[in-house]
Amino acid sequence: QVQLVESGGGSVQAGGSLRLSCAASGSIISINDMGWYRQAPGKQRELVATITRGGSGNYVDSVKGRFTISRDNAKNTVYLQMNSLKPEDTAAYYCNAGGVVTIRTVIGSAWGQGTQVTVSS
Repeated sequence: QVQLVESGGGSVQAGGSLRLSCAASGSIISINDMGWYRQAPGKQRELVATITRGGSGNYVDSVKGRFTISRDNAKNTVYLQMNSLKPEDTAAYYCNAGGVVTIRTVIGSAWGQGTQVTVSS
């Protein structure tokens, strides 16, 4: 069983910064893509950023230049550095791992439980 545990959420004022972390565990051999999604109340979950195993990042336009995704393959951990936060960034942020190879099986997609980010104006 693969588990993803997020941390680092919280409440900040506009213009502030937060760093989210997501650690995957469960006899993992490798993870293909990792990413962050977010869901605001009353809205659909949206992609924020993804990163390949090789370190290539991809971002939704609204966070380009403000957020940076990174990963540590040895620790099966993905990070999201969020700077210049805006009230519209307020949402529950979810970690995703795609193509997870464990000692027992391959899992197409796994999700974390989410961490809340609240940005006040």
